[in-house]
Amino acid sequence: MSHYAHETAIIDPGAQIGEGSRIWHFAHVCAGARIGAGVSLGQNVFVANRVVIGDHCKIQNNVSVYDNITLEEGVFCGPSMVFTNVINPRALVERKNEYLATVVRRGATLGANCTIVCGVTIGEFAFIGAGAVVNHDVPAYALMVGVPARQIGWMSEYGEQLDLPLTGEGEALCESTGEHYLLSRGRVRKLQESEYGLH
Repeated sequence: MSHYAHETAIIDPGAQIGEGSRIWHFAHVCAGARIGAGVSLGQNVFVANRVVIGDHCKIQNNVSVYDNITLEEGVFCGPSMVFTNVINPRALVERKNEYLATVVRRGATLGANCTIVCGVTIGEFAFIGAGAVVNHDVPAYALMVGVPARQIGWMSEYGEQLDLPLTGEGEALCESTGEHYLLSRGRVRKLQESEYGLH
């Protein structure tokens, strides 16, 4: 496989790692992990067996991606952010058969030191602020902050806050890209050029 791994990284036999991926100091990738192309795993990252990481994800230092977690293409995991996979862990109770699945959709950002409680789905291009604690599903393009996390706005695919209300109807422009976004029925989507001005 044409990927780079630092000499201190541990990659167990059987792990699948895509072309151009980079695995840095003291990372550990377990045998069952499936990692796409162009992925970056920072220092001290751990990837468990039942994990799928899509192409072009960036996982910063000190992140553990536990069993039953799926990261779609282009997910950003900030430094020291936390995933869980058991709702009610106890050291004296074995719960490996109770792991809950967590899915992070394409392009989402998980800010530094945030916590994603297991069993949730983070929508595509959602943006979880630093230190937030997410304990329920997050809509696509939603901007979430706080403990527990609450929605305070909407984000473009480029990573800029959109001038849209939290609810109701609206249309907004990403100032950096010129792309248009539509809020309707509590959901945001990016419009195709052919749809500009039709709403």
